[in-house]
Amino acid sequence: MKMRLLAAVVVAAGWMAVPAYAAAPAPGEGATGKNVDPLWPEKSQQVFRLNVRQVLESDLIKKYALGNIKQAMEGKDAQKNLKELGIDPLKDIDSLSAGIWTEDPNNPKTTKGLVILRGKFDPAKLFDAVEKLVQKDGDKYSIVKDGETKLIKVVVDQLPDPLYATMADDKTIVLGSDKSLVMTAVKAADTKAKPAIKAELADLVKAVDEKVSFFMCGIASGKVGDIPPNPIFDDVDKLKKQLESLVSSSMTLRVSGDITMEGIMMMKSNDAADDFGGSVKEVLDKARVFLPIIAMQAPQAKAIIDDLKKSLKSNVDGKNIKVTVKVTGDAIGKAVGTEE
Repeated sequence: MKMRLLAAVVVAAGWMAVPAYAAAPAPGEGATGKNVDPLWPEKSQQVFRLNVRQVLESDLIKKYALGNIKQAMEGKDAQKNLKELGIDPLKDIDSLSAGIWTEDPNNPKTTKGLVILRGKFDPAKLFDAVEKLVQKDGDKYSIVKDGETKLIKVVVDQLPDPLYATMADDKTIVLGSDKSLVMTAVKAADTKAKPAIKAELADLVKAVDEKVSFFMCGIASGKVGDIPPNPIFDDVDKLKKQLESLVSSSMTLRVSGDITMEGIMMMKSNDAADDFGGSVKEVLDKARVFLPIIAMQAPQAKAIIDDLKKSLKSNVDGKNIKVTVKVTGDAIGKAVGTEE
């Protein structure tokens, strides 16, 4: 229960940032080129990274979730699976990141990309575990080769094409939407290639403090897909036109003793920022109206909702629209029943 509620808080903070999933922050303390992963595909329009180790070592997780995570890992099935894979998630996983793009904004199935899991792995144990999986469910899983490289082919019912995964090295697992992406990543890891993503996207990533728990950065393609009617934005045609003026975006999430989120959207002009900034403010005002209703349905989360109402803010500065929100550790403690 505690883990589900804590996860919901993180998701809620991110959801509050959705209108602000956004753009180019000025480089601050901790900004570094180390954030740019050399394996991200050249075509990437959006990239993200989750610092798994930092989150697991944060005061918040240690206090409210680590015990539950350890308990879940002690289950008989979990122990068996983790032993077969040779992975201790609390010690061996460092980060999860991806570079993605969409060929057609009106067709989610045209989304392409590469997911990168970094940590400490045992390739022999991983492929042994996959071979057992192939024997059990050969229709969905198979092992194929490209030259000397062994890959795992995964058929997903909802996707038009299979996924491919392999070890780029003993510290990196890559999963791609097609085999060529995976093999390009393997070659990049082997040759220690320089980052291939677009310079403007790399600049966004370099501006992010490497100590954040999660970041997402994106550059706009200029193409906006159809937006269905929804209760968040009253005029979807207006929203589509506003989004056509989006240049780039970034969002950061910090998990420490508290949870804080910051999102910035960079627009093409000051006028475009003022226009869309007004729409963002309207959305946040709506959120503040509905938050008390949520509190009535989930009274244990009242302290968290009070934090959201108090800290949820947006402002326009030149071409940038900024949204921030914070949930304190004290509020989370009250929600999970460990603080008075």
